[in-house]
Amino acid sequence: QVQLVESGGGLVQPGGSLRLSCAVSESIHSLYRVAWYRQSPGKQRDVVARIYRGAPPNYADSVKGRFTISRDNEKNTIVLQMNSLKPEDTAVYYCNVLIRLGQDPYWGQGTQVTISP
Repeated sequence: QVQLVESGGGLVQPGGSLRLSCAVSESIHSLYRVAWYRQSPGKQRDVVARIYRGAPPNYADSVKGRFTISRDNEKNTIVLQMNSLKPEDTAVYYCNVLIRLGQDPYWGQGTQVTISP
């Protein structure tokens, strides 16, 4: 089974930055899709950013130009760099990995991101 461990969440003021990391117990080069989701209280878990194998990253409209998803190949991690953070970015952020199309994805435990003055 694939294990995902997220880290990097915390409390940041509006306009600040955070770098989330997801350590993956699988070669990231073999993954069909890697993604970050987020969920705030009372709301659905929505995709924030993702990378399909062989394709450039794509982002939710709400984070375009502010967030960047990438791979750290040496550390076998998936990174979400979050800049210009807004209060509405407050949520639990989850790493998500799909090894092959047709399978269920794997989820990390989530890491809390809070944007507050």
